[in-house]
Amino acid sequence: MSFLFIQLLTGLSSAAVLFLVASGLSLIFGVTRILNFAHGSLYMLGAYLAYTMTQWLGGEGLNFWLSLFLAAVSTGVIGAAIEMLILRRVYHVPELFQLLATFAIVLIAQDVTLHTWGPEDLMGPQAPGLSGSISLLGKPFPSYDLFLIGFALVVLAGLYALLNKTHFGVLVRAATEDREMVANLGTNQKWLFTGVFALGSFLAGLGGALQLPRESVSLTMDISMIIDAFVVVVIGGMGSLRGAALASIIVGVVQAFGILIFPQITLVLLFLIMAIVLVFKPYGLFGSVEDMTVDKTQLSTGALKPPSRHMNYVWLVMGAALLALPLVVNSYGLVLASEMIILALFAASLHFIMGPGGIGVFGHALYFGLGAYAVALMTKYLAVSMPVALLAAPIAAVLGALVFGWFCVRSQGIYLAMLTFAFAQMVWAVAFQWYGVTGGDNGLLGIWPSQWASNKAAFYYFVLALSGASIFILRHMIFSPYGYSLRAVRDQAKRAEAIGLNARVLQWMGLGLAGAFAGLAGGLFVYSKGSVFPTTLDINTTLDAFVMTLIGGLNSLSGPLVGSVVYTWLKSEISRQTELWRLVLGVIILSIVIFFPQGIVGSFNQWLTKRKGEIA
Repeated sequence: MSFLFIQLLTGLSSAAVLFLVASGLSLIFGVTRILNFAHGSLYMLGAYLAYTMTQWLGGEGLNFWLSLFLAAVSTGVIGAAIEMLILRRVYHVPELFQLLATFAIVLIAQDVTLHTWGPEDLMGPQAPGLSGSISLLGKPFPSYDLFLIGFALVVLAGLYALLNKTHFGVLVRAATEDREMVANLGTNQKWLFTGVFALGSFLAGLGGALQLPRESVSLTMDISMIIDAFVVVVIGGMGSLRGAALASIIVGVVQAFGILIFPQITLVLLFLIMAIVLVFKPYGLFGSVEDMTVDKTQLSTGALKPPSRHMNYVWLVMGAALLALPLVVNSYGLVLASEMIILALFAASLHFIMGPGGIGVFGHALYFGLGAYAVALMTKYLAVSMPVALLAAPIAAVLGALVFGWFCVRSQGIYLAMLTFAFAQMVWAVAFQWYGVTGGDNGLLGIWPSQWASNKAAFYYFVLALSGASIFILRHMIFSPYGYSLRAVRDQAKRAEAIGLNARVLQWMGLGLAGAFAGLAGGLFVYSKGSVFPTTLDINTTLDAFVMTLIGGLNSLSGPLVGSVVYTWLKSEISRQTELWRLVLGVIILSIVIFFPQGIVGSFNQWLTKRKGEIA
């Protein structure tokens, strides 16, 4: 009994820090409607600043607590500066591009942190007077962890009082319910948004600072925490403070006991909880149906049109240039070009479901990875030929897309996106832990093309033919009766259902189609690299496809193709030129979001249309 009680307290202490970060993220989303992917970076900055403050002021007595407080305040100031200098410039752009802007901030923050504090993990001082343990029911329990539980309750009470007893809190709650109404009442939305962003950043920084006595400060803190915080906020319901509090407790306690009862599923337990909740409560524990709806302008503005005759000529010229490419580039250029074409197919498959399909997907790497592992496993264990192995890639991916998609289409908006992410993380965990079959983090090596495609030029032409045909099929599907039906559901779901279209079935089929071509891209990717690792299934792979699709533009058929070429080339060349490649790449992505809010191709098409109008 005493052991179970101690384990319960351990879970609650983890939930305490998680609540601080998740409550800030929930407040920011509730008011600004921005999915702040940089919230994990603010948490990491809070920890690093706390370390620096304790070095300057000393880690003894009141100086320790003053250092943590100053670190949290400094993080709040940094968050306010980010909102005023960057995010204010992108409030008018589609919401997915706002998410892209926060991803760029993550890249910038990673290199700034690395350059400032170095790559080594840093150990902070113990909390004065709380470095030992106390006896509870005859068992020792860390004093600092008990302090965290009590402190989180104080913060929860303070936030409740702030939101319910102050004028600022009334405005925050009103903005969460109806931002337009608050604006019409004469409230200065700019300063309201800045205040909320500063408060949320302060809470993230406070969570990071309070972790200083518990664990080392490292450059990986941001990604691990933002994933956990997103899961908590989605489980609790976007924008709900009580939801964030309850979900933090559920996640913390279940993880504390799960690691004892089912240690094999520790990596997926968090996502399993989220998936179960969303299957039965598609908008979280305390979310509302309105949270599930998505402003479709975030996914597509304006109807996609078939390419004009002049554009067809452009495609013919580009095709001829691609056919002639092996005659003018070296081996490295062919390898890079093959990778660009494969990733263009991957991005095109994501564009199909995000643009015409109107579904934001955070787990598209799942289908890419399923295709990759299907090829690798068929080649390694069955020694099948390259065409047969490649045939297995889209089959495995489409089966996964249909199985997981059946659960996903019950939700909408961010909840659907996070559910796809949950399933991707579950499959990633299987690939990571199943050493006997997948090789775990050592991967599967020696997966090379057949002899007839072993030459780099021959493999390039094979990739070009297969990916080109696949992209053509995807483009054809967009302008087929099915494609128009899918777009009708995206734009006016209720009207579409009124005329007999089944929205869920259409979206389910869309996930299957997108998954099939993503799986084919994954299979080709394995042959281009000669190996496969669990990283093909992780969040970074999805983010790459996400960035490629958005910087090219969702409102154009060629957007994801241009985006894949630009992003892959930039990532390759910048990383070769400077160690601070994340910072440079982040600045470039941020510039694209600010100055080309419809993506490169979308913004160019807008300029061209406007130019034609002026000439006319």
